[in-house]
Amino acid sequence: MSRDVLDSRAVPPLEPEVTPRRSTLAMLLRTMRPRQWSKNLILFAALIFSRNLLDVPMLLRSAAACAVFCLLSGMVYTINDLLDLQEDRLHQTKRLRPLASGALSPRVAIGWVAFVLAGALVLAGLIGPRFLFISFGFLVFNLAYSLYLKNVVILDVISISISFIIRAIAGVVALNTMGMHLSISPWLLVVTFFLSLFLGLCKRRHEFVSMQHAAKHRVTLQAYSEELLNQLINMAATCTLIAYSIYTIWPDTKSHFGTDKLLYTIPFVVAGITRYMYLVYQRRLGGDPSEMLLTQPSLWVTVLAWFGSVAVIIYGAQP
Repeated sequence: MSRDVLDSRAVPPLEPEVTPRRSTLAMLLRTMRPRQWSKNLILFAALIFSRNLLDVPMLLRSAAACAVFCLLSGMVYTINDLLDLQEDRLHQTKRLRPLASGALSPRVAIGWVAFVLAGALVLAGLIGPRFLFISFGFLVFNLAYSLYLKNVVILDVISISISFIIRAIAGVVALNTMGMHLSISPWLLVVTFFLSLFLGLCKRRHEFVSMQHAAKHRVTLQAYSEELLNQLINMAATCTLIAYSIYTIWPDTKSHFGTDKLLYTIPFVVAGITRYMYLVYQRRLGGDPSEMLLTQPSLWVTVLAWFGSVAVIIYGAQP
């Protein structure tokens, strides 16, 4: 880590009126990006699709596992901000972040990272050794992304998808520490991979078409073109829809749930993806998938409708 990262004086603060004074704890929490933690809800997939959502001990175990990954994600964001101080200062909005603006001392942030990482790994160990292993792997992989993988074209977005796959598997591992013998459908992993790839590519497209200093801020954007990103987005969207459709009618799926009615949830997935593409292509949104989900009623209504229909079908089919 460079001396600039360790010395807050290397990053001159913005004017006081641009960066209002806040408590150190508030700025540390802001650096952890709580709004992005919705990505870790995928750890509940194993609980939901194993039809154990109403089992309180298992629900609490999944919640603890999700909390571990939220803390680890927050620390990765903080480390990423420490590494990207100079680049973030060139970004129209990222320059206002606590570290980039100089409102938060890098030394304080480094101490916070060490403290929270220790707590998260201790909690992961209490859940179980295998969960600790996969949690540590998630941390190492995301640090590799921050240090290297994000600078390799195509591999940068594939790495995001792999991170989601790790989350999905971690949800299964957390429940299996209770003596369960759960597994996750390969088709669900395929859906997770292509859906996260789709969202990552949409984010890259937004960065490409909207950032004035895109090439300076993210090196890989120099290798992309709008046409290439459009083609990759369409490919990922198509693969997501096909994979989900196959999952709903796959013999193992029908045998597991005792019904083939999951196919009736396909229209909700089609509606969600096509609406997202409309917002990306016509409204030039897509820079932050989590923000999109929270601020676009059409999206969260579609997601809630899909979740509700899935819950009714798979739990209603229980003997």
